[in-house]
Amino acid sequence: MASAPKKTAAAHADADAKVEPDLPNEFPDASEVVEAIVEPALEMQETVRNVTEKGVVESRAAFVKAKVSAKDASNAFELSFAAAKDGVLAFNAKAFAAVRANTEANLDFVKASLTAKSVSDFVALQSEFARKQTDAVVVQFQELAELAKNTVVETLQPIKDQVTKSFKIAV
Repeated sequence: MASAPKKTAAAHADADAKVEPDLPNEFPDASEVVEAIVEPALEMQETVRNVTEKGVVESRAAFVKAKVSAKDASNAFELSFAAAKDGVLAFNAKAFAAVRANTEANLDFVKASLTAKSVSDFVALQSEFARKQTDAVVVQFQELAELAKNTVVETLQPIKDQVTKSFKIAV
């Protein structure tokens, strides 16, 4: 059997020297270690604080903006509902006045027809009444249609204005 050549003591010393890492002769002072750790930690803490404060400020600004927009939208709906209520009341009053006028015209026709002396007088009275009532109903419908149109426009105008304002702010 062949045997491996034996190393000399100098060769062992060289091999041992290569294996051991170079360690500093002295360890750093504890205050140096603390200082090396504390300074970056304070910088990081300051950075986190600044970012957090900026986020809070931006969140508050966004909240105020959203609150104002919600209040404006609420006011627009209140104005819209008030206009709708007023318009419906005016429409109902106008319709009631038309019904009353038509009822009075019908009663007047009945009174006049009772005083007719002949059938030809009654037919003439009936023709005149029908013509007047047709003209009156056309005028009444036109007035009611105009009132309804104005009510719709006045009801939707505050909402339209608010939507336009909101889009101008958003853009």
